[in-house]
Amino acid sequence: MRNYLRKAAVIAAAIIMTFSLSACGSKAEKDENTLVYGSRNYTAINPALYEHGEINSLIFAGLTTHDKDNKLAPALAEKWEYDAPSHTWTFHLRDGLKFHDGKPLTSADVKFTLEAILDKKNNSEIVSNYQDITKIECPDKRTVRIQLGKENVAFADYMTIGILPKHLLKGKELTTDKFNRKPVGAGPYKLTKWDEGQSITLEKFDGYYAGKPHIKKIVFKIVEDSDARLLQLKSGDLDMAQIAPKQAKALAKDSKDFNIYRMNTADYRAIAYNFSGSKLFKAHPELANILSYGIDRDAIIKSALLGEGQPAYSPIQKNRFNNSAIEKFEYNPDKMEQLLQQAGWSKNKDGIYEKNGTKLKFTINAMADDKVRVDMAKLCAEQLKARGVDATAESKKELDWKGQDACIIGWGSPFDADDHTYKIFTSEAGDNYTGYANPAVDKDLASARATTSDAERQKYYSQFLTHMTQKMPYSFIAYIDADYAVKKNISGITRETMLGHHGVGIFRNVADWKLEK
Repeated sequence: MRNYLRKAAVIAAAIIMTFSLSACGSKAEKDENTLVYGSRNYTAINPALYEHGEINSLIFAGLTTHDKDNKLAPALAEKWEYDAPSHTWTFHLRDGLKFHDGKPLTSADVKFTLEAILDKKNNSEIVSNYQDITKIECPDKRTVRIQLGKENVAFADYMTIGILPKHLLKGKELTTDKFNRKPVGAGPYKLTKWDEGQSITLEKFDGYYAGKPHIKKIVFKIVEDSDARLLQLKSGDLDMAQIAPKQAKALAKDSKDFNIYRMNTADYRAIAYNFSGSKLFKAHPELANILSYGIDRDAIIKSALLGEGQPAYSPIQKNRFNNSAIEKFEYNPDKMEQLLQQAGWSKNKDGIYEKNGTKLKFTINAMADDKVRVDMAKLCAEQLKARGVDATAESKKELDWKGQDACIIGWGSPFDADDHTYKIFTSEAGDNYTGYANPAVDKDLASARATTSDAERQKYYSQFLTHMTQKMPYSFIAYIDADYAVKKNISGITRETMLGHHGVGIFRNVADWKLEK
């Protein structure tokens, strides 16, 4: 009995000590001034290769940036000039720029970064933005001169690309180098730890050109499932995360610790049809136009987004060069069926449209970790099925771009109208995953990037949108708002900024954020 009591006392003491240490640990973490952000997973971080990823803007910095009003502003470059006759941009770097490892950032690094993007073996996702470059010169360490073969009015916007360190990557295989797991940039935060599949830890970079960040650490905690993010917000494991509208409503009801930031975005959702890999849509590309009349956008926004969005009809709907007079393919299922019948489709005994032995049957895929896209896929399939289209919805952990029929896609153009149009809808562009080909669109988009005249650009983008509606790439669904749950002790976020695809842009001024005690 005595031994039992002694053991019990030891155990009790251990429990108390563990609790005490745990409490001390929690306090220490709070004292460390750390923000934990619920993030998607990353396998590589390199802005010259991969465009997707909010983390790029924390680790890297470009020559230019965008201010809170989405206007172009100086960053690593303090100023620049453009010589129209020679199509030459000259950027002047700030004095004393440093990478996270303390090495100087010079014009040679800018040249190296652009050449890496243009190198075909690297297969960069963003190469279309830089394909007009013909020559890059570095007259001195703080000056880089970039000559284009023709006008590209959006080029200064594309110099927001994060600059790579030449001294770490010269002579290396960029796509496979360890740098992609240990990136070094010149942004406000430097990577200090990467626990694969779990978290990525960033610490503030005191040498950041715009001043020392206030928050010491930012942890990108990998929580891909949005339901899991909601649970971890409620438990206190996350300080901030992007969540779906339904989850934002639930959190606002259940917790008083968070502000819900409903951010305006240029991020749209659409059914993207596979014109190169799907037998159905390769043989019948006109279906993209016809099926667009079968989508009840208002109903989808009400159900999947709880009203937090707007019906979409254009890829540049939030841009000043949009043309609101184009065909919007407003919900009209009777017209859809009429057009199907005119095109030679008729209902079989099962009530499904069929033509020459081919059933109007396809699957709409959606990424499983995006609840809104999954909901949209299901709703679109239900709406089409009700009018004789054998459409089904499936959620996927990964999308097979080449082998699928269709999927819920997302893009956005928060800045220049060239962004996420030229490289998506031009026939041979790098992000044209669907095989969409429209010579008139190719010509319009090339002309729009090759003039500085707003009147000319408006003309060409209006033509682009008109030609697009004659041969649709997608069935546009909705522009979505981005809901961010943010702990009430986090200040400095600019709510007025229009965000891009995947809500990118929330960290625009992260160096100014503060964690209040």
